[in-house]
Amino acid sequence: MSQTSGATVQPVKQPKLPFWQVWNVSLGFLGVQFGFALQNANASRILSDLGADLHSLSLFWIVAPLMGLIVQPIVGSASDRTWNRFGRRNPYILFGAIAAALGMAFMPNAGIVVAFIAPILFGGVMLALMDAAFNVTMQPFRALVSDMVPSEQRTLGYSIQSLLINIGAVFGSMLPFILTNVIGLENTAQAGEVAPSVIWAFYIGASVLLGSVLWTVFRTREYAPKEYNAYKGIDADQLARERAERKSLPQRLGGFFQLLFTMPKTMRQLALVQFFSWFALFIMWVYTTPAITQHVWGVEAKWFDPHYLESVGQVPAHIAAAKGAAGDWVGIIFAAYSLFAALFSIVLARIANTFGRKPTYALSLLLGGLGYISFLLFQGGEATQVNLLITEVTVPSGALGLLLPMVGVGIAWAAILAMPYAILSDSLPASKTGVYMGIFNFTIAAPQIISALVAGAILKGIFDNQAIYIIVLAGVFMILGAVSVSFVREERAEQGGAVEEAVTA
Repeated sequence: MSQTSGATVQPVKQPKLPFWQVWNVSLGFLGVQFGFALQNANASRILSDLGADLHSLSLFWIVAPLMGLIVQPIVGSASDRTWNRFGRRNPYILFGAIAAALGMAFMPNAGIVVAFIAPILFGGVMLALMDAAFNVTMQPFRALVSDMVPSEQRTLGYSIQSLLINIGAVFGSMLPFILTNVIGLENTAQAGEVAPSVIWAFYIGASVLLGSVLWTVFRTREYAPKEYNAYKGIDADQLARERAERKSLPQRLGGFFQLLFTMPKTMRQLALVQFFSWFALFIMWVYTTPAITQHVWGVEAKWFDPHYLESVGQVPAHIAAAKGAAGDWVGIIFAAYSLFAALFSIVLARIANTFGRKPTYALSLLLGGLGYISFLLFQGGEATQVNLLITEVTVPSGALGLLLPMVGVGIAWAAILAMPYAILSDSLPASKTGVYMGIFNFTIAAPQIISALVAGAILKGIFDNQAIYIIVLAGVFMILGAVSVSFVREERAEQGGAVEEAVTA
C-alpha cells in the first residue's frame, strides 16, 4: 500500500521503462554536474582574476548554500503542484538549465561590462544566478527520477544517475586543463580578465548542460495527473481537498518549528558531524586554488591582493603562467577526487555492511581529514614530466604528489554523500521521511554559510593570507567530524515514529 497526504489507495502497477529510457531520464544530471564541477574548480580563480582578494572569496561563495537553502524547497513544492502540457518537472528543469547556461556564458566575460558595472560585482551576480539556476534544475530532476522510474528499477536508475554525475564531475573539472594542454588555448590572464581556456570551458560547459537537459526533457514524457496518481496510490480527491486548505504563515511556521523540536535524536547527532564535514568541504572548494598556487608553485600571497596588482600595473609573465598552471591543476585534482569517490562508492555499501555504518563513516572522514593536512607535505619540487594519457605536462613534483591526498578526500566525499542518509533513514517515521529529509538539508547549507562568514577573516587575521594553512584547518574540522560520529546513536523508528529502539552500528 502507498500512503500519500493521509489517504491510502491501492496503486496500479507502474510500467517498467526500457533500459535506455532510464538513461534518458537521468542524462541531464551529467550536464548539471559538469557545470557544478566547472564552478567548483574555477569560480575562485575567476573571481580572483576579476579583483577579489583572498579573504573576501568565501563571501562570494556564500551564495551557493544560500541559493540551495532558499530555492530548493520553493521549487520542490512548486513542481509538486504543477501540471501543464509541458509536464510536471520538465518546465522547471528546462528553465533552470537555460538560466544556468546563460550564467555560465556571462560570468567569465565580466570584463566586457566594465563601463557599466565593476567586473567583480558582475561576476558575483552571475555566480548567484548560476547557483540559483543549478538548484532550480536539480530539485525537480531528483523528483523526476522518482516519478518516472518504478520501484523495481530504482536501483538501476540511481546507479545510472550516480555514474552520470561522476562522469560530469570528472570531465567538467578537467576541461580547462584539456583546453590548454591538448587544444593549446592560453591559460594566463591579467588583472580584471579571465584566461581564454576558462572562458571557453564555460562556453562548452553551458552547451553540455543545455544539450543534456534538452535530451532529457524532449525524450521523457511525464505521466498525466490521472496516471501518476494511479501509479503512486494517491487519492486525488483527498489531495485536492488538502491543497485547497489554506494555512496562515504563523500556522506553517509553527508546524515547521514543532518538527525541528521533535526531530529524532539521530538527526540532531548527525547534524554535528555534518557541520564539521561540510565546513571543511566549503573551505576546499574556495581556497584550493590559492593554496596550491602559493604552496606548490611558489606565488606569494601579494599576487592575490587587488591593491598590490593595481600598484604594479602589469602582472609579470612568470606569475601569470604559474597562476594559470596552478588553476588548471586544481581541475585535475578535483577530477581525481571525483574519480576516487566514484570508485569507492562501488564498494562502500559492502564495506559498511561488513564493518558497520558508523565505523565506515568515521574512517572515511578521518582519511579525508588526513588528506587535507597532508597538503603541507607537497611543496614545490623539481619540474616533473607527467603523462596523463591525453597529454603530457610538466609540473612541480609537489603538484603530482597532491593526487595522493585526493584518495582520502574522494573516500570522504563518497561517504558524506551516502552514509548520513543511510544512518538517518532508519530513525525517521515513514509518514514524515520527506519533510525530515528536507530539514536535514539545513545541515548542509548552514555550515557552508558559517564557513563563508568566518573563513576569510581566519585566513587574513590568523594565517596572514597563507591559504595552505586554511586547508589544514579544513583537515582538522574533517577529523573532528570523524570523532563526532562516535556520538551518533543509530535508532530505528517503529511505524508512525512513536517508538524508537537502538540498533548496533
